[in-house]
Amino acid sequence: MLMPRLPTTFDADQRYPVDLHMHSTASDGALTPTELVTLCAERGLTHMSLTDHDTMDGIEEAGHAAGQAGLCLIPGCELSTRWQGVNIHVVALMPGGLQGALVEGLIQQREARIQRAAVIAERLEKVGLSNALEKARLHAGSDRPLGRPDFARALVAEGVVPDWASAFKRYLGSGKKGDVKAHWPEISEAVGWIVDSGGVAVIAHPLRHGLTRRKRGLLMDTFQAAGGQAVELVSGQQNPDSTRDLARQLVERDLYASMGSDFHFPGSHAAPGSMSLVPRTAAPPIWQHPRLVHLRDAPPGRLEAG
Repeated sequence: MLMPRLPTTFDADQRYPVDLHMHSTASDGALTPTELVTLCAERGLTHMSLTDHDTMDGIEEAGHAAGQAGLCLIPGCELSTRWQGVNIHVVALMPGGLQGALVEGLIQQREARIQRAAVIAERLEKVGLSNALEKARLHAGSDRPLGRPDFARALVAEGVVPDWASAFKRYLGSGKKGDVKAHWPEISEAVGWIVDSGGVAVIAHPLRHGLTRRKRGLLMDTFQAAGGQAVELVSGQQNPDSTRDLARQLVERDLYASMGSDFHFPGSHAAPGSMSLVPRTAAPPIWQHPRLVHLRDAPPGRLEAG
Protein backbone atom coordinates (compact mmCIF):
# COMPACT_ATOMS: atom_id res chain seq x y z
CA MET A 1 0.00 0.00 0.00
CA LEU A 2 1.37 3.42 -0.95
CA MET A 3 0.45 6.70 0.65
CA PRO A 4 -0.99 9.51 -1.50
CA ARG A 5 1.95 11.39 -2.97
CA LEU A 6 2.53 14.72 -1.25
CA PRO A 7 2.91 17.86 -3.40
CA THR A 8 6.34 19.31 -4.13
CA THR A 9 5.19 22.88 -3.42
CA PHE A 10 2.64 24.63 -1.24
CA ASP A 11 -0.46 25.97 -2.97
CA ALA A 12 -2.49 28.86 -1.57
CA ASP A 13 -4.38 28.25 1.68
CA GLN A 14 -4.43 24.48 1.64
CA ARG A 15 -4.62 21.77 4.28
CA TYR A 16 -2.41 18.70 4.07
CA PRO A 17 -2.87 15.30 5.76
CA VAL A 18 0.43 15.76 7.59
CA ASP A 19 1.23 16.44 11.25
CA LEU A 20 4.89 16.38 12.26
CA HIS A 21 4.66 17.55 15.88
CA MET A 22 2.64 15.54 18.43
CA HIS A 23 3.04 14.05 21.90
CA SER A 24 2.10 10.83 23.70
CA THR A 25 2.35 9.32 27.17
CA ALA A 26 6.04 8.76 26.47
CA SER A 27 6.35 12.40 27.58
CA ASP A 28 3.50 14.70 28.62
CA GLY A 29 0.74 13.64 26.23
CA ALA A 30 -2.50 12.00 27.35
CA LEU A 31 -2.72 9.24 24.71
CA THR A 32 -0.49 6.22 24.31
CA PRO A 33 1.47 6.06 21.04
CA THR A 34 -1.04 3.50 19.72
CA GLU A 35 -4.03 5.63 20.72
CA LEU A 36 -2.44 8.67 19.08
CA VAL A 37 -1.88 6.82 15.80
CA THR A 38 -5.48 5.58 15.86
CA LEU A 39 -6.75 9.14 16.36
CA CYS A 40 -4.56 10.38 13.51
CA ALA A 41 -6.00 7.74 11.21
CA GLU A 42 -9.55 8.63 12.27
CA ARG A 43 -8.84 12.27 11.44
CA GLY A 44 -7.66 11.42 7.93
CA LEU A 45 -3.92 11.92 8.31
CA THR A 46 -1.60 9.93 6.08
CA HIS A 47 1.78 11.15 7.41
CA MET A 48 2.73 11.86 11.01
CA SER A 49 5.59 12.17 13.46
CA LEU A 50 5.65 11.40 17.17
CA THR A 51 7.85 14.07 18.77
CA ASP A 52 7.79 13.54 22.52
CA HIS A 53 9.82 15.84 24.74
CA ASP A 54 13.46 14.73 24.92
CA THR A 55 12.68 11.05 24.32
CA MET A 56 11.97 8.59 21.53
CA ASP A 57 10.68 5.85 23.82
CA GLY A 58 7.28 5.74 22.11
CA ILE A 59 8.53 5.33 18.55
CA GLU A 60 8.61 1.52 18.36
CA GLU A 61 5.00 1.22 19.54
CA ALA A 62 3.87 4.06 17.26
CA GLY A 63 5.63 2.51 14.26
CA HIS A 64 3.86 -0.80 14.75
CA ALA A 65 0.50 0.93 15.12
CA ALA A 66 1.14 3.11 12.06
CA GLY A 67 1.80 0.03 9.94
CA GLN A 68 -1.52 -1.47 11.01
CA ALA A 69 -3.43 1.80 10.53
CA GLY A 70 -1.95 2.55 7.12
CA LEU A 71 -0.07 5.70 8.14
CA CYS A 72 3.52 6.71 7.44
CA LEU A 73 5.37 7.56 10.65
CA ILE A 74 8.64 9.45 10.81
CA PRO A 75 10.48 8.97 14.12
CA GLY A 76 11.14 12.16 16.05
CA CYS A 77 11.40 14.02 19.34
CA GLU A 78 11.31 17.61 20.59
CA LEU A 79 14.40 18.99 22.32
CA SER A 80 14.42 21.82 24.83
CA THR A 81 17.25 24.29 24.20
CA ARG A 82 18.41 27.79 25.11
CA TRP A 83 19.01 30.81 22.91
CA GLN A 84 19.79 34.23 24.39
CA GLY A 85 17.97 33.32 27.59
CA VAL A 86 14.85 32.07 25.78
CA ASN A 87 13.63 28.46 25.95
CA ILE A 88 13.49 27.35 22.29
CA HIS A 89 12.14 23.95 21.29
CA VAL A 90 13.68 22.12 18.35
CA VAL A 91 11.93 19.20 16.68
CA ALA A 92 14.21 16.41 15.53
CA LEU A 93 12.87 14.43 12.57
CA MET A 94 14.92 11.24 12.50
CA PRO A 95 14.21 9.00 9.47
CA GLY A 96 16.92 6.58 10.57
CA GLY A 97 15.66 6.42 14.14
CA LEU A 98 17.65 7.12 17.30
CA GLN A 99 21.35 6.91 16.56
CA GLY A 100 24.65 8.76 16.69
CA ALA A 101 25.19 11.81 18.87
CA LEU A 102 21.48 12.08 19.65
CA VAL A 103 21.70 8.93 21.81
CA GLU A 104 23.99 10.64 24.31
CA GLY A 105 22.12 13.91 23.82
CA LEU A 106 18.84 12.38 25.00
CA ILE A 107 20.58 10.85 28.02
CA GLN A 108 21.83 14.35 28.86
CA GLN A 109 18.33 15.79 28.33
CA ARG A 110 16.79 13.19 30.65
CA GLU A 111 19.16 14.13 33.44
CA ALA A 112 18.50 17.81 32.80
CA ARG A 113 14.74 17.20 33.10
CA ILE A 114 15.19 15.39 36.42
CA GLN A 115 17.30 18.23 37.84
CA ARG A 116 14.94 20.85 36.44
CA ALA A 117 11.87 19.18 37.96
CA ALA A 118 13.47 19.35 41.39
CA VAL A 119 14.04 23.10 41.00
CA ILE A 120 10.50 23.69 39.72
CA ALA A 121 9.08 21.73 42.67
CA GLU A 122 11.11 23.74 45.16
CA ARG A 123 9.87 27.00 43.67
CA LEU A 124 6.23 25.93 43.53
CA GLU A 125 6.27 24.78 47.14
CA LYS A 126 7.04 28.37 48.08
CA VAL A 127 3.82 29.53 46.40
CA GLY A 128 1.55 26.95 47.99
CA LEU A 129 1.95 23.57 46.26
CA SER A 130 3.14 21.33 49.08
CA ASN A 131 5.00 18.12 48.17
CA ALA A 132 5.11 19.43 44.61
CA LEU A 133 7.38 16.74 43.20
CA GLU A 134 5.28 13.88 44.55
CA LYS A 135 2.03 15.45 43.35
CA ALA A 136 3.40 16.13 39.87
CA ARG A 137 4.62 12.51 39.73
CA LEU A 138 1.13 11.32 40.60
CA HIS A 139 -0.30 13.22 37.63
CA ALA A 140 2.46 11.96 35.30
CA GLY A 141 1.31 8.41 35.96
CA SER A 142 4.74 6.91 35.23
CA ASP A 143 8.40 7.24 36.13
CA ARG A 144 9.28 9.34 33.09
CA PRO A 145 10.99 12.72 33.71
CA LEU A 146 8.50 15.38 34.76
CA GLY A 147 7.59 18.42 32.69
CA ARG A 148 5.76 21.67 33.35
CA PRO A 149 2.38 20.21 32.29
CA ASP A 150 2.64 17.68 35.12
CA PHE A 151 3.11 20.50 37.61
CA ALA A 152 0.26 22.41 35.95
CA ARG A 153 -2.09 19.49 36.54
CA ALA A 154 -0.99 19.33 40.17
CA LEU A 155 -1.58 23.05 40.66
CA VAL A 156 -5.10 22.71 39.31
CA ALA A 157 -5.89 19.56 41.32
CA GLU A 158 -4.75 21.19 44.55
CA GLY A 159 -6.79 24.32 43.91
CA VAL A 160 -3.78 26.64 43.71
CA VAL A 161 -5.06 27.82 40.32
CA PRO A 162 -8.46 27.34 38.66
CA ASP A 163 -7.28 25.89 35.37
CA TRP A 164 -4.37 24.89 33.12
CA ALA A 165 -4.09 28.29 31.46
CA SER A 166 -3.83 30.02 34.81
CA ALA A 167 -1.09 27.62 35.92
CA PHE A 168 1.10 28.71 33.03
CA LYS A 169 0.08 32.36 33.21
CA ARG A 170 0.93 32.66 36.91
CA TYR A 171 3.66 30.11 37.58
CA LEU A 172 4.94 28.04 34.64
CA GLY A 173 4.97 30.25 31.55
CA SER A 174 7.91 32.10 30.09
CA GLY A 175 9.64 34.21 32.70
CA LYS A 176 7.60 32.84 35.63
CA LYS A 177 8.90 31.04 38.74
CA GLY A 178 8.48 27.61 37.21
CA ASP A 179 10.16 28.48 33.91
CA VAL A 180 13.56 26.92 34.55
CA LYS A 181 15.91 26.99 31.56
CA ALA A 182 19.41 26.75 32.98
CA HIS A 183 19.68 22.99 32.48
CA TRP A 184 19.10 22.99 28.72
CA PRO A 185 21.87 22.96 26.09
CA GLU A 186 22.46 25.88 23.76
CA ILE A 187 20.47 25.54 20.56
CA SER A 188 23.60 25.08 18.42
CA GLU A 189 24.67 22.05 20.45
CA ALA A 190 21.27 20.36 20.17
CA VAL A 191 21.05 21.05 16.44
CA GLY A 192 24.46 19.42 16.08
CA TRP A 193 23.21 16.24 17.76
CA ILE A 194 20.33 16.03 15.30
CA VAL A 195 22.16 16.81 12.08
CA ASP A 196 25.19 14.66 12.93
CA SER A 197 22.82 11.74 13.60
CA GLY A 198 21.18 11.86 10.16
CA GLY A 199 18.15 13.92 11.14
CA VAL A 200 16.55 17.21 10.20
CA ALA A 201 16.34 19.96 12.83
CA VAL A 202 13.19 22.11 12.89
CA ILE A 203 12.48 25.21 14.99
CA ALA A 204 9.19 24.49 16.75
CA HIS A 205 6.35 27.07 16.96
CA PRO A 206 8.55 30.16 16.34
CA LEU A 207 5.63 32.59 16.73
CA ARG A 208 4.98 31.61 20.35
CA HIS A 209 8.10 33.07 21.93
CA GLY A 210 7.10 36.73 21.86
CA LEU A 211 10.12 37.61 19.76
CA THR A 212 10.24 40.64 17.51
CA ARG A 213 10.61 39.94 13.82
CA ARG A 214 14.25 40.97 14.00
CA LYS A 215 15.01 38.67 16.94
CA ARG A 216 13.16 35.82 15.26
CA GLY A 217 15.41 36.34 12.25
CA LEU A 218 18.50 36.28 14.46
CA LEU A 219 17.28 33.02 16.01
CA MET A 220 16.92 31.51 12.54
CA ASP A 221 20.39 32.71 11.59
CA THR A 222 21.97 31.08 14.66
CA PHE A 223 19.97 27.91 14.04
CA GLN A 224 20.94 27.79 10.37
CA ALA A 225 24.62 28.39 11.12
CA ALA A 226 24.53 25.31 13.38
CA GLY A 227 23.10 23.16 10.57
CA GLY A 228 19.36 23.64 11.08
CA GLN A 229 17.37 23.68 7.85
CA ALA A 230 13.66 23.88 8.68
CA VAL A 231 11.08 25.86 10.66
CA GLU A 232 7.48 25.12 11.58
CA LEU A 233 5.67 27.50 9.28
CA VAL A 234 2.35 26.45 10.80
CA SER A 235 1.95 25.27 14.38
CA GLY A 236 -1.64 24.89 15.49
CA GLN A 237 -3.80 27.95 14.98
CA GLN A 238 -2.08 31.25 14.16
CA ASN A 239 -2.73 34.62 12.56
CA PRO A 240 -2.65 34.39 8.72
CA ASP A 241 -0.69 37.63 8.36
CA SER A 242 1.91 36.41 10.85
CA THR A 243 2.14 33.12 8.95
CA ARG A 244 2.75 34.88 5.65
CA ASP A 245 5.41 37.08 7.25
CA LEU A 246 7.09 34.03 8.75
CA ALA A 247 7.01 32.39 5.32
CA ARG A 248 8.94 35.36 3.91
CA GLN A 249 11.61 34.91 6.56
CA LEU A 250 11.96 31.25 5.59
CA VAL A 251 12.26 32.08 1.90
CA GLU A 252 14.93 34.71 2.63
CA ARG A 253 17.04 31.98 4.27
CA ASP A 254 16.20 29.01 2.00
CA LEU A 255 14.67 27.13 4.92
CA TYR A 256 12.22 24.25 4.59
CA ALA A 257 8.70 24.67 5.97
CA SER A 258 7.25 22.13 8.39
CA MET A 259 3.86 21.87 10.10
CA GLY A 260 2.50 20.37 13.29
CA SER A 261 -0.36 20.70 15.74
CA ASP A 262 1.71 20.25 18.94
CA PHE A 263 -1.12 17.98 20.10
CA HIS A 264 -0.99 16.83 23.72
CA PHE A 265 -4.46 15.74 24.82
CA PRO A 266 -8.04 15.49 23.53
CA GLY A 267 -10.26 18.43 24.32
CA SER A 268 -7.46 20.97 24.10
CA HIS A 269 -7.24 23.73 21.48
CA ALA A 270 -5.19 21.39 19.28
CA ALA A 271 -6.03 18.11 17.58
CA PRO A 272 -3.95 15.93 15.23
CA GLY A 273 -3.86 17.66 11.87
CA SER A 274 -5.65 20.71 13.27
CA MET A 275 -3.69 23.69 11.99
CA SER A 276 -4.10 26.98 10.22
CA LEU A 277 -4.04 26.92 6.44
CA VAL A 278 -0.63 26.88 4.80
CA PRO A 279 -0.20 29.93 2.56
CA ARG A 280 1.28 29.82 -0.91
CA THR A 281 5.01 30.20 -0.45
CA ALA A 282 8.27 29.47 -2.23
CA ALA A 283 9.56 27.80 0.94
CA PRO A 284 9.77 24.09 0.10
CA PRO A 285 7.75 21.57 2.16
CA ILE A 286 9.79 19.71 4.75
CA TRP A 287 9.21 16.42 2.91
CA GLN A 288 11.27 17.80 0.03
CA HIS A 289 14.39 17.72 2.22
CA PRO A 290 16.84 15.10 0.87
CA ARG A 291 16.75 13.18 4.15
CA LEU A 292 12.95 13.08 4.18
CA VAL A 293 12.03 12.89 0.51
CA HIS A 294 10.91 9.28 1.04
CA LEU A 295 8.09 10.68 3.18
CA ARG A 296 6.30 11.88 0.05
CA ASP A 297 5.16 8.42 -1.02
CA ALA A 298 6.38 6.02 1.65
CA PRO A 299 4.53 2.80 2.54
CA PRO A 300 2.70 2.71 5.88
CA GLY A 301 4.66 2.09 9.04
CA ARG A 302 7.85 3.64 10.29
CA LEU A 303 9.76 5.67 7.71
CA GLU A 304 13.30 4.41 7.20
CA ALA A 305 16.08 6.47 5.69
CA GLY A 306 16.88 5.62 2.11
